[in-house]
Amino acid sequence: MAEKLELEIEGMGCEGCVAAVDQALRAVPGVRIVTVDLKAGRATVEHDGVDAAALVRAVEKAGYDARPAAGTR
Repeated sequence: MAEKLELEIEGMGCEGCVAAVDQALRAVPGVRIVTVDLKAGRATVEHDGVDAAALVRAVEKAGYDARPAAGTR
């Protein structure tokens, strides 16, 4: 069963940023679905038991700051 994690993303300013974050998260093994919301500054990731730290690292490697949203693991 897929798990869901919401990340707060800082530094996104355009659709190109959204695409970069989306691509970075989709490249993490075990990620199923990614939805990035520019206006909210968040990404929702459905995954198969991926560690939140791996998702944060992927976003940071793409050049953005990320952290699990309040209330998520």
